[in-house]
Amino acid sequence: MSGLVVIAAVALATLFGPAAGAGAPIVVSGGGTGTFAADVDADGDIDGSHFGLGATVRAGSLRGHFECQMAGNADFLGLKLMAVQGRVTGGWASSETGTALLSGTAGVNLANGVIFRDVPYEVQLWAGGPGVGRLKLTVIGAFDGVAGDTVPGNGNYDLPTETVATGRITVR
Repeated sequence: MSGLVVIAAVALATLFGPAAGAGAPIVVSGGGTGTFAADVDADGDIDGSHFGLGATVRAGSLRGHFECQMAGNADFLGLKLMAVQGRVTGGWASSETGTALLSGTAGVNLANGVIFRDVPYEVQLWAGGPGVGRLKLTVIGAFDGVAGDTVPGNGNYDLPTETVATGRITVR
């Protein structure tokens, strides 16, 4: 019986001990504007968004905040505002490749009195500044097939990949 206790203690130490948290955290952060480099909603204007994000990966756990809004000078779908804002509760990040995937649940505000709560989302990120950094937002289980959806019929709202126009995305 004591042998099983020792094996269990070693297994727990391996999973949750100092080695699991010994590495420095990876910080995913950024903010600025992005461009789809296309007229996604067929209104004659090149579309894009404002984005802001911050998340930390420590010992395999990812926590933080994500916000993406199409507002003001970022005309999109004829709405005055489309904002996706929520917690980061999952995903991964690699400082070696400068890439990350953040996921969680968010509020989606359409500024016309309609706010959807606890909507799952994920955003893929590639580090870099203007012309290099990229982000790709997917709202899961909602808005399938509306203007801008690149994969209609899958139940999700898959926006095209945006390129950073101003600002920066970092993964380090």
